[in-house]
Amino acid sequence: MIKYLKEENFEEEIAKEKVLVDFYADWCGPCKMMGEVLETMDNIDVLKVNTDEHEDLAMRFGVMSIPTLILFKNGKEVKKQVGMLSRSELENWLKD
Repeated sequence: MIKYLKEENFEEEIAKEKVLVDFYADWCGPCKMMGEVLETMDNIDVLKVNTDEHEDLAMRFGVMSIPTLILFKNGKEVKKQVGMLSRSELENWLKD
């Protein structure tokens, strides 16, 4: 399931067992392509964070380029990926 960040729900959302956060911007072509891949993923919760609206979170997690994906488990960052991935690359990256 894909959710879009509201300012007040970030900590609550990443506290779940496993959540993938997609840092993106509406004007970013590769972000749009990554978004299409994420829409096909039904085995993980995805939280989309617009870096233009939430610069503080982008800075907090060291997001310098977009798209950036960060995998959180129980509120802790466990993996980070910068750049576009195909569905198969994303599935492999998500494996423990």
